Amino acid sequence: MTHKMSAIDRFFKKESAPGILLMIAAVVAVIAANSPLKVYYTLLIDIPVQVRVGALDIAKPLLLWVNDGLMAVFFLHVGLELKREFLEGELKDKRNIILPGLGALGGMAIPALIYVAFNYNNPSSVSGWAIPAATDIAFALGVLALLGSRVPLSLKVFLTSLAIFDDVGAIVIIALFYTSKISITALIIVAVCTAILFILNRRCVCEKGLYAVLGIIMWIAMLKSGVHATLTGVLLAMFIPMRSEDDPTVSPVRRLEHDLHSTVSFFILPVFAFCNSGINFSTVGIDQLTHDVTLGIVLGLFLGKQFGVFAFCWFGIKMGWAKLPKQTNWMSLYGVSILCGIGFTMSLFIGSLAFEESGVDRLFDERLGIVLGSLVSGIFGTMVLKFALRKKAES
Repeated sequence: MTHKMSAIDRFFKKESAPGILLMIAAVVAVIAANSPLKVYYTLLIDIPVQVRVGALDIAKPLLLWVNDGLMAVFFLHVGLELKREFLEGELKDKRNIILPGLGALGGMAIPALIYVAFNYNNPSSVSGWAIPAATDIAFALGVLALLGSRVPLSLKVFLTSLAIFDDVGAIVIIALFYTSKISITALIIVAVCTAILFILNRRCVCEKGLYAVLGIIMWIAMLKSGVHATLTGVLLAMFIPMRSEDDPTVSPVRRLEHDLHSTVSFFILPVFAFCNSGINFSTVGIDQLTHDVTLGIVLGLFLGKQFGVFAFCWFGIKMGWAKLPKQTNWMSLYGVSILCGIGFTMSLFIGSLAFEESGVDRLFDERLGIVLGSLVSGIFGTMVLKFALRKKAES
């Protein structure tokens, strides 16, 4: 028993563990959706969950509680990571910003353009243009970790930094393009909460309970406002103090990020993947595989990401704006660019915003393109990186 527990402990300490768990959750969902368990899987994600306090009533199926509620905690974790990296991490040095920033820009623009090229004449599907623009950092880093110690640290830092910029882009896209009807009253409540958070931050108040209460109030108001509720997490993270006034060695941001890491990596993201990955392949035919949405997502993730990231980085290096990461070569950079085509979690999330809540009667399933594009990018990227790292070791 002791030996089994130690093996489990060793697994959860691996860099690749979050990515592996995401993959397992997705596979289990697909198996459930294509077996006699399908009816139970559908019943589970469609269970109505209602919270009512007086006049306040929030009623959603379980799927949307996961997508709107649990993912707000994920975005809180993302926001804390962003704040730490920009204030005290690798991205504090402006010289470290240029290359991953350029890569992220190309990696969002080119996939979006490819998707639009396939869907510009279809108003019901063009709203999914941002789906292939996202990168799943947990999956991408998990695949990179599977290659072991041969992968230079600078390459991991580059991929992480690029994914951070990618997350910033995704947050901006969600805030600007995926909102419904706006409620001014609810937004006023959000503004009041934001003002209180600002005061708490300026006074270096580090009581997590206060931030939690304000975060919940702000999440409910954001949910009712028409602006997507998950953005509450990012907004809340921006006001968590970086340093304690009483003890400058203590960082509330780092502590909360550390506390949330296991919950996000080993619970929230696998649950999200399970609830959103249940594709029923019995309904998949040649029409779905060749649908403009499917093709736009697959080619956007696989071709658009690798070309956008690599081309923009190449241009920046050739122009002298940035340098190739230490101990890497062009082939390694290209391999990582391909891995950026693993869009899984963020692509599924944006897909749910673009289509699942729109009520559009569709002849396509955007999840099919996300899974195929991410799978091909992961396999091909791993092969290129293995070859590049082996050549580097031989030279």
